[in-house]
Amino acid sequence: MSLFKTFFFTALLAAAFSVSAADFNTDVDVAWGAGRGKILNNGQLLTLSLDKSSGSGFQSKSEYLFGKIDMQIKLVPGNSAGTVTTFYLKSPGTTWDEIDFEFLGNLSGDPYTLHTNVYTQGKGDKEQQFHLWFDPSANFHTYSILWNPQRIIFTVDNTPIREFKNSESIGVLFPKSKPMRMYASLWNADDWATRGGLVKTDWSKAPFMASYRNIKIDSSRPNSNWYTQEMDSTSQARLRWVQKNYMIYNYCTDSKRFPQGTPRECATSS
Repeated sequence: MSLFKTFFFTALLAAAFSVSAADFNTDVDVAWGAGRGKILNNGQLLTLSLDKSSGSGFQSKSEYLFGKIDMQIKLVPGNSAGTVTTFYLKSPGTTWDEIDFEFLGNLSGDPYTLHTNVYTQGKGDKEQQFHLWFDPSANFHTYSILWNPQRIIFTVDNTPIREFKNSESIGVLFPKSKPMRMYASLWNADDWATRGGLVKTDWSKAPFMASYRNIKIDSSRPNSNWYTQEMDSTSQARLRWVQKNYMIYNYCTDSKRFPQGTPRECATSS
């Protein structure tokens, strides 16, 4: 991609999604963790910690039916094996909808696995996983969920990594009727998170800590760019680059898991 195109694309995104940063004091509640979640710097920083007794988490005070949510996250550094750091949207109930970013920790020097999934009416099974092209524990990076009636776009530092399109026309469920709340958490999942549970959490390294800042929530309608946004040719090229070089699992190509054939939505989503 040329320098001009890169600059133009970045500037276009910045203009399209320019909203004021939210204040953690105003917009979220630390929901669990018995003091392990802390709002700092006058509401501009939130830290979650995990020890052998408990993890921690927070959630938005409001629910949203469609929107664009950006979060800057700095993941657990060093040996993070067994830990899972999350940022996701979810509706309540037993037939819930959900849009997931989950960061699966690993041994020092090995990459994090970024796990994504989409649930509708309590059914997921739409996993895609990636390694990242940077160390997500060294600095803050921006992770975004754009959710409108036509599509869900997962982005990392304004680079799209996944698009899940509305394929109701061919009988595939799509989350569009249930308002969702934003959640984030840090918890222990060493029974499955790292190498299928073979590598356990090293509690001598606890407490583990992840940091969140610059939360931006745009759920205003109508006349919002995100509400009708599609991926342009530049975005599609960046998506193909990520999926070619950094995708490590795609349910759409898992013939052992789906011997009856590729799930129907895979023909339209990326």
